[in-house]
Amino acid sequence: MVLNPYAKGCPTRRILDRIGDRWTVLVIGALGERTCRFSELARRIEGVSQKMLTQTLRELERDGLVTRRAYPEVPLRVEYSLTEAGDSLRGPLKALEQWSITHLGGIMEARAAYNDRAGDE
Repeated sequence: MVLNPYAKGCPTRRILDRIGDRWTVLVIGALGERTCRFSELARRIEGVSQKMLTQTLRELERDGLVTRRAYPEVPLRVEYSLTEAGDSLRGPLKALEQWSITHLGGIMEARAAYNDRAGDE
């Protein structure tokens, strides 16, 4: 089987969709520093809703990128950590994060110039 993410039915597209999702990028980044409980992740990733964080963690667990460990305590304690595959994503995602920081100024200038031109039409 030849895998080609540019082909409509290629299963790699689903993987790219998952790792390209903004919440995935932030969850992987946050868990790259240490194992976290749900509430700690929610505090660290400003703007994520409880629903989206839950959904993202479930999908990452399903894809084998995150491990969920529940401790039989009252109240129940649940911790999330990266798997080996999840940890291997840290480098590429960190590079994208750094790229966005490096190029932010140019992108903001390009947007402003585009908006100025679009306003003239």
